[in-house]
Amino acid sequence: MYERDPSRVVVVGPLALYAASVCTTVLRQGYTHKSACELMQLTAHLSRWMGARGLEPAALTDQVIGEFLAERRHNYHKRTTPRAVMPLLACLRASGVVPEAPVPVDDSEVGVLLTEYRQYLRDERGLAEVSIRRYLPPVRAFLSTVPPPLAQGLADLRAEEVVRFVMEGAQRRSTADAKKMVTGLRSLLRFLFVTGRISRPLADAVPTVANRKLAALPGRLTAGEVNSLLSGCDRSTPAGRRDFAILTVLARLGLRACEVAAIEISDIDWRSGVLAVRGKGGLADRLPLPADVGEALADYLLHGRPPGCSTGRLFLTERAPRRPVAPSGVRALVARGCKRAGLPRFAAHRLRHTVASDLLAAGAPLPEIGQVLRHRSQLSTAIYAKVDRVRLRELARPWPGATA
Repeated sequence: MYERDPSRVVVVGPLALYAASVCTTVLRQGYTHKSACELMQLTAHLSRWMGARGLEPAALTDQVIGEFLAERRHNYHKRTTPRAVMPLLACLRASGVVPEAPVPVDDSEVGVLLTEYRQYLRDERGLAEVSIRRYLPPVRAFLSTVPPPLAQGLADLRAEEVVRFVMEGAQRRSTADAKKMVTGLRSLLRFLFVTGRISRPLADAVPTVANRKLAALPGRLTAGEVNSLLSGCDRSTPAGRRDFAILTVLARLGLRACEVAAIEISDIDWRSGVLAVRGKGGLADRLPLPADVGEALADYLLHGRPPGCSTGRLFLTERAPRRPVAPSGVRALVARGCKRAGLPRFAAHRLRHTVASDLLAAGAPLPEIGQVLRHRSQLSTAIYAKVDRVRLRELARPWPGATA
């Protein structure tokens, strides 16, 4: 079947100089020739429209794009939404031809305070952006309860108000969400005290959510369940090779979803058989690369990962535009794998628990397991002590009154 060549679409007008670059970029991002042709035709139409009005590329604001699309809808039925223009605008912005879209600025009292608080978390506490985003919703909700003006309301803040906010908020949240709420609130109150906005260290007044972390055994999978999860990947397709490689890394190395998503191609040292892992807090560790993990990664790189991508991230999305797989994408991939294998749905972290439990069953001491999982605290590894029922049985005392 004849396949149209997107590079042969004629573009005249202000965007003509950038047409070849746009075409090359979208093809590298994984768009099909048909989609690339339609995008180039949209580019040609936009360029003619701009030329008729004497507009330069730098004038492509959201308002101008909206006017163009409104006129385009009179004669066209395809690619008439702002989303259709996004690949083109992304290419032009990456080249510096079109200015970046302005980021909305919240100049309210709460917005200004949150901007400073974000900078504090990033620069002083060293938190990753994903962690900062988790802190902000409960923090914003708490600040919205402080009576205006904000500076005076914070100065008058009392421990009873903090406790009341937590007690009322915890009733509407799950245990996990309530823990996130109190963690964010304590962080905010420490920031407010350090910066002099409150005169007393109210972080100690935040109630503690009941923590029954050690009440249950950590979830784990059997060897058969792990094999079913892996064998469910269709390795004859690029997406199947990618899924198999990600699941193999999770199942063999016990990485977190965010760590898998952050792997760069340069993190793999093939000669030494070592994988560099970027963990929490920006810490970097080096883990041995098992042979089966290396084979899965090599198969994906050679036969699954699209060539010519500009990003150095190892795992990319299946559909265009090709982007690095996000941590949420890794978790969704595990969920789809459970469905294919006919297993009850579980989180990606279950594979991390499985690695730890298997190491313990093989006789590895807890300190070594903590090193493999890259735990900062031994308390994080202590939960796996309960899995070793044979050793725990030696510590069990006879029930009073029971016969020997």
